[in-house]
Amino acid sequence: MTTMTDASVREFKMPDVGEGLTEAEILTWYVKPGDTVTDGQVVCEVETAKAAVELPIPYDGVVRELRFPAGTTVDVGTAIIAVDVAGGAPTAAEPALAEPAVAEPAAAEAAPAEKETKSAGSGRQPVLVGYGVATSSTKRRPRKGPEVPFQQAPAVVAVQTELNGHAPAPTAPAAGQSRPLAKPPVRKLAKDLGVDLATVIPSGPDGIITREDVHAAVTPTEVPATAPVQAPTQAQVIPAAPAASYDSARETRIPVKGVRKATALAMVGSAFTAPHVTEFVTVDVTRTLKLVEELKQDKDFQGLRVNPLLLIAKALLVAIKRHPDINASWDEANQEIVVKHYVNLGIAAATPRGLIVPNIKDAHAKTLPQLAESLGELVATAKEGRTSPAAMQGGTVTITNVGVFGVDTGTPILPPGESAILAVGAIKLQPWVHKGKVKPRQVTTLALSFDHRLVDGELGSKVLADVAAILEQPKKLITWA
Repeated sequence: MTTMTDASVREFKMPDVGEGLTEAEILTWYVKPGDTVTDGQVVCEVETAKAAVELPIPYDGVVRELRFPAGTTVDVGTAIIAVDVAGGAPTAAEPALAEPAVAEPAAAEAAPAEKETKSAGSGRQPVLVGYGVATSSTKRRPRKGPEVPFQQAPAVVAVQTELNGHAPAPTAPAAGQSRPLAKPPVRKLAKDLGVDLATVIPSGPDGIITREDVHAAVTPTEVPATAPVQAPTQAQVIPAAPAASYDSARETRIPVKGVRKATALAMVGSAFTAPHVTEFVTVDVTRTLKLVEELKQDKDFQGLRVNPLLLIAKALLVAIKRHPDINASWDEANQEIVVKHYVNLGIAAATPRGLIVPNIKDAHAKTLPQLAESLGELVATAKEGRTSPAAMQGGTVTITNVGVFGVDTGTPILPPGESAILAVGAIKLQPWVHKGKVKPRQVTTLALSFDHRLVDGELGSKVLADVAAILEQPKKLITWA
């Protein structure tokens, strides 16, 4: 790897993004040697044990060298890109990118605390430094820049293909083109509508693009949402998983890292720390489903995500209000039960990178439309793989909807530090005794797991019974709220 001695060359190091971790994997590069970059431009996407994060470069200049290829796990504090801030010509060749030896350049310089976590016969593990994250989350900027020199990670391509209807195809901006000015909500609107901000004529002060500008840029000639999916280019083809057969390899080894590895460690820690108890109840939710259909027609819910999960979440929040001791955590150091007077409602979400549990902050204080809006944003962000580390910290209770997979129920494991988790099974039409007669009704099974150190059987049973009662008779949302 070339050693940089030029005083005009600045090295950008893998930052600590405020998650208390010591390493991250480079998922995708958005620039290549010779590209011009500006302060704040996103140059790569990295994945930690918590989430995927885009990294903006803090310099103006020309990319001189990419120190690691995509797929490399790099320690925090290790230089990953060199930029000539004087705008000099890039180096002619980048042999380091093809050398596998660069995968662990900082191993000899790793901090002693990290070295102690690496046993003689095991691979490296992400080290959690304390618990929790900084109050501010990493700011996301729209991806912009020339064609990337490395193929995108399959998981990233798969998510973008599902969302956009075609595989991503970054293109190089015209020479001297500046970054369009727009606020985050406007950028999100443009992304949802498939509008390239570089083509939008700004009308706001100082050349800022407004929501009206984005809407004006949408023309009837744009490809409708129902258009056939565009075939990915050769460089972006997602390799299909090999079909299992007796003639194929007998085993496939998949590295466990990033979000999946962190989830595994957390679940093992939770399972062997908190004594779990799980209770079940089967309930007729026919009236709840009718209410869902009515709310979809309500003008106060126009444009919002309205589904059974919304009313299940509200039912759990009401049950917690009636039994606040369920919303607590166990302080091992001080041997205390900490009762929370707020509810950060976690929603378990399956993503291409593994299971994550972002939470809705202060969900107890939200109206039903506000809760619907928060749920919609949470799900959309998770599907895009853009859930911030801060969104996954501080949860108090969680809901996991296993019913979307056709599963009747389960025994969920508590997220670390939480007191209870509610599993919602599939809602099915079943014979049910209703008003003295057997009739077909919409029925589901709920399962509540709780930490028996701080929640006894009576408290857990009352909370679960209240949730079931509300879903059977939704009018209790009024009488109990």
